[in-house]
Amino acid sequence: VQLVESGGGLVEAGGSLRLSCATSGLSYGDYAIAWFRQAPGKEREGVSCISTSERRAFYDESVEGRFTISRDSEKPTVYLQMDNLKPEDTATYYCATDAGRCSLWARTYRHWGHGTQVTVSS
Repeated sequence: VQLVESGGGLVEAGGSLRLSCATSGLSYGDYAIAWFRQAPGKEREGVSCISTSERRAFYDESVEGRFTISRDSEKPTVYLQMDNLKPEDTATYYCATDAGRCSLWARTYRHWGHGTQVTVSS
């Protein structure tokens, strides 16, 4: 399984970015793909998750209403649309996947990308 993130960059507070997670090698019947982020000196935290088996997406309360996760099953790629960005959103963003249902707990996932940096200036 390979995951490749892209779309990070530098943006001013209030701006938007769209992250992409391109996947390959997924052979699970049902699987979840989640976005995590990690700021310097902080633990990795779950941001959002989408799965093939659940009818809804999941968001951490810190991004609820500002971030939107979506999936293009034909590519297959998962996107994270980030609007109204805040300086506290600054972090390296990772996508992760594994079989099963959504979780925002990092230990749930065995497969990770290398991350993309998001920096939000005030």
